[in-house]
Amino acid sequence: MESNRKPTIQEEKLLELLVKKSSLILPDNWKDNLLVRSMDDGEMGSLYLFPKGIMIEDRVMGEQVSDFQFTDSDGIEVIASLNLDENGDLFELDLWKTDFSKLIKLPDV
Repeated sequence: MESNRKPTIQEEKLLELLVKKSSLILPDNWKDNLLVRSMDDGEMGSLYLFPKGIMIEDRVMGEQVSDFQFTDSDGIEVIASLNLDENGDLFELDLWKTDFSKLIKLPDV
């Protein structure tokens, strides 16, 4: 099992874009203690999100609040979705590469 970690710069930029596209109102420092963990998704790049560095394992998805489509470097389309848990907290960055292959590169956003 992969351990929790800080998001990479590219992951953070994609999350920032998705938060801006949503109607979420988050404090300016929402990224300060954010931890992530890779999901077992065939290496498409999806992440569990743990806001405030708090690892609550029994959360469930509540709703999708934004998405963004981009093309991976191999020409395959990828859909990135930002999902909240049942309490309205950041829950996951869901990346779906439309052919289910491994993500090569996050977009430059």
